[in-house]
Amino acid sequence: MRKMVLVIVLLALAGCGEGKDVDAQKSKPAVVSAPASEPAAASGPQWDLEVRGETTQAVSDLSGWLIEHSFVSNVVMENGKARILMGPFNSKAETEAKQAEVAAALARAKKQNVELLVLERPAAQ
Repeated sequence: MRKMVLVIVLLALAGCGEGKDVDAQKSKPAVVSAPASEPAAASGPQWDLEVRGETTQAVSDLSGWLIEHSFVSNVVMENGKARILMGPFNSKAETEAKQAEVAAALARAKKQNVELLVLERPAAQ
C-alpha cells in the first residue's frame, strides 16, 4: 500500500508545473543565446578540444563518461570516423584551461590511454 501511495505522489508531482508559463520560459533562452554566438564566431579563430580513446569502442564510453562528469561534448562523424569534440572556444588559452580540467578529471577517475588535443577550428566558408 505504501508503494502505491508513493507512485501516486510521484506521478502527481511529475505533472506539476505543466502549462504555458513553462513553455514560454524554455523558448526565451534559445532566442537570447543565438545572437550572442554570432558575433563571437565572426571575431576570430575558434578552438576545439578533441578527446581520443585508444579503440573505436572508446568513443561511446568516453562520450558517456564526459556526460556523467558534466562535460559538454559532440560526437562528429568525419571521413567515416567518429570524433569527440568539446567546444568551440574563443581562445587557445580557454581551450587549454578546459584541457587541463578534463585531464585532471581523467586522472582522478584513473582513465588511461586518453588523448586530449587542442585543435584550431577551420574558418567557415
